[in-house]
Amino acid sequence: MTVTPHFTGDASPYGGGDPYADYRTADFPFTHLVDLADRRLGAGVVAANDEFFAERENLLKPEPAEFDPERFGHKGKIMDGWETRRRRGASAAEPHPADEDHDWALVRLGAPGVVRGLVVDTAHFRGNYPQSVSVEGTSLPGSPSPEDLLAPEVKWTTLLPRTAVGGHAANGFAVDAGQRFTHLRVNQHPDGGIARLRVHGEVAPDPAWLAALGTFDLVALENGGEVEDASDRFYSPATNTIAPGRSRKMDDGWETRRRRDKGNDWIRYRLVEQAEIRAVEIDTAYLKGNAAGWAQISVADGEGGEPAELLPRTRLQPDTNHRFVLPVPVRGTHVRIDIFPDGGISRLRLFGSLTEQGAARLTTRHVELGG
Repeated sequence: MTVTPHFTGDASPYGGGDPYADYRTADFPFTHLVDLADRRLGAGVVAANDEFFAERENLLKPEPAEFDPERFGHKGKIMDGWETRRRRGASAAEPHPADEDHDWALVRLGAPGVVRGLVVDTAHFRGNYPQSVSVEGTSLPGSPSPEDLLAPEVKWTTLLPRTAVGGHAANGFAVDAGQRFTHLRVNQHPDGGIARLRVHGEVAPDPAWLAALGTFDLVALENGGEVEDASDRFYSPATNTIAPGRSRKMDDGWETRRRRDKGNDWIRYRLVEQAEIRAVEIDTAYLKGNAAGWAQISVADGEGGEPAELLPRTRLQPDTNHRFVLPVPVRGTHVRIDIFPDGGISRLRLFGSLTEQGAARLTTRHVELGG
């Protein structure tokens, strides 16, 4: 594990005004990767030993934590995060918790994958954050219960050893485990609160599941597709275009700034593996006065392969799902969509199936990652 910038110690008490004014954070080298613990991918906090002050489910909310200094309930201050009660020792003679005492939460990743970085965010937990945290991972098939995950025979791999963290801060940690995980166990020592957990990494889908599906979305996040680069991320991330489901509002897609030159905007994707593409969807849902005017798609087979036309430059309509059945399947590993001149799309879907070579490579990687 390589340690990236993180923080220790209390933050100053809240003194009014913008609660994020003294928030401590840094640029982490892994946050461009998908958040494997995103609720929109199907992630969830399946159990916790204690959630007295604030519910465990808050850990995976996609939006930043909020703070209302006037909000109190029957149990005390209501925090937008996961907060446990204060631990105590065994007796008056030993009032402090033992060194091994800690609280835990079990997190099901929305998409199994290789974890490259963690953000343990203690936003607004200024004097009530844990002294240290640790994170472990495991890989179990199916939909295991909390009892299954806590069974003594389950092997847990340390992703983050017990490490001091700071209050009101985004504490980032690079991870180098090189395995495929389905669940994490987040531990806070000895107690306290964590506002948000982000688990950045690469999706590692189950080849058997994709083989059973036959035809599926080859570029979807949950199936292992990813955005490699984009010309513009001014209003929203390009990764939104391969997120699950349809866009629910304008900023749930990809929108670029207004161009004042004669260029155009684009996104480059990597498919889950080599595949034959048979159909395309380009959705401009909720993009009404700012949808792209036209789009074209090219495909390449292999890194640096010669691009070939998949879809010619085609007129797009605002707030519309456009569907195209290709006259013949097109083989490739990388796809680029160009929009003209600017604007945005909400989703891109590329339907097809893996080639024999692509399926074999995906299976080999699955085995190498311990799947």
